[in-house]
Amino acid sequence: MASNTIEQIGANQSFGGRQLRYKHQSAVLNCEMTFSLYLPPQAAKGPVPVLYWLSGLTCNDENFVQKAGAQQHAAEHGIAIVCPDTSPRGDGVADDPEAAYDMGLGAGFYVDAKQQPWAEHYQMYSYILDELPALINREFPVDGQRTSISGHSMGGHGALTIALKNPERFKSVSAFSPICSPLNCPWGDKVLSNYLGDDRQLWAQYDTVELIKQAKQHLPVLVDQGDADNFLAEQLKTELLVGAGQVADYPMQIRMQPDYDHSYFFIATFIAEHMAFHARALF
Repeated sequence: MASNTIEQIGANQSFGGRQLRYKHQSAVLNCEMTFSLYLPPQAAKGPVPVLYWLSGLTCNDENFVQKAGAQQHAAEHGIAIVCPDTSPRGDGVADDPEAAYDMGLGAGFYVDAKQQPWAEHYQMYSYILDELPALINREFPVDGQRTSISGHSMGGHGALTIALKNPERFKSVSAFSPICSPLNCPWGDKVLSNYLGDDRQLWAQYDTVELIKQAKQHLPVLVDQGDADNFLAEQLKTELLVGAGQVADYPMQIRMQPDYDHSYFFIATFIAEHMAFHARALF
């Protein structure tokens, strides 16, 4: 498949709009990739704003599409939703040597890898920021000047870091259960040391807590975190994000939700509020 062509591999009608799935050859990731796209009914009349959703460890482009129930709210607001895969895929793409879930396939971490064997394919930051939006803006009725981003867990980390590093590109950012500080958790220690090497200053470029401290421009930020999340204490470190926001005087809405866990039941409960949050910024 040529790098500038896309092939539709799925289509379903949903809330008056279309839930679509495509594959294409990514020049940045050096492999074939899939993505899912919801076009609301308003897209039939002209370009609509777009939300990018980044999923978490072990997920692909379909988890959010099938479990979150976002299409109804996207249709109400007239917002397209793009769901990329979470890592490069295919023959020759490096994976965790022990086939662990938290590195390699399904665990791209939304960084540009510097170390081999990862650097050949694991350039998810550049794919999400540049290559995929260029394709979406070219091929579909979306307004690339009105873009927001959201995600869950590893994808919450991705959404927050990408938006904080590129505030001029996004109108708003939200996250469910984000990995707030890869510099200070086991997932970050494992993945960033392999993808980026031992230079922790390089790691800091992909750490939400560190980026908040340096931010010169403030975006609307919404974070939801369940207090019954079994990853909260060891991996997610929400308290570090709260503290960084207070020190940096960065206004963020960070909500601890009693009794909610890390699952898509949590996401489905609050996705309507996240879609409304982004709609206020996009319109």
